[in-house]
Parts: sequence; C-alpha cells; structure tokens
Amino acid sequence: MDIAIQTFVKGFPDFLIHGGVTLALLMAGCIVHMLLTPMKEMQLIRAGNVSAGISVGAVIVGLAVPMSACLATATTVYDILIWGVVAILLQLLAFRASDLLLRDLPKRIERDEVGAALVLAGVKIAAAMIMAAAL
Repeated sequence: MDIAIQTFVKGFPDFLIHGGVTLALLMAGCIVHMLLTPMKEMQLIRAGNVSAGISVGAVIVGLAVPMSACLATATTVYDILIWGVVAILLQLLAFRASDLLLRDLPKRIERDEVGAALVLAGVKIAAAMIMAAAL
C-alpha cells in the first residue's frame, strides 16, 4: 500500500476526533458567550441589528482563531479541551474589558451603535490572535 494511503488510514480517525471536539467546543463557546452576555444577540440580528451581527461574528472568529491554533499543536483531545475552555474564558474577559472601556456596551449594541460593535470586534480578534500565538 502506498505510504500516503497508509498515513491517511492511520491519521483519519484522529482527524475526525480532534476536529469534531474542536467544532463542538467552538459551538459550545458561542452558545455560552451568548447566554452570558446581557443582550439577546440572535433576537437583535433577526430584527436587523447590524451591531449584534458584528458582535456575534467577532465571537465566532475570536474563538475559532485560538482553537484552530490549539488544534494545530495539540497532541491529545485533553489539550484541545483545556485550551478551548481557556479561550472561551478569555473571550468572555475580552467582552468585559470592552464593556469597561466603552461603558454600557450591551445597551450600545442594542441601540445598533456600529462603532461600539467594531471596537468590541477589534478587541476580540486581537485577543484571539495573541492567544493563538501563545499556544
């Protein structure tokens, strides 16, 4: 059997497990973030609130960047779980830091203040890039 096929056959189960765990963590992190932030992002998005869409998009990217770095360097599922949870917690702290900086961030997003949502997105993405590099 060709070496490439042997490598694929040997590595495919790990690919499925590690990728699946990472995707599950990403979804769980997004859900936890939306449950713990005071605004109802999905309702706001359905109502046409652009700022809520920017906020949720930043959550997704802000979690995906460090989780993908973890996936690239992890040797076990436990690595992915530990660092994935750390990424979720740090992204929640990034939201809180943005709220302290901008004052009343949830209300500003509810009022569809795009500038505030963009600052939040910048903070979340910057935090994600730093976390990813630290991994």
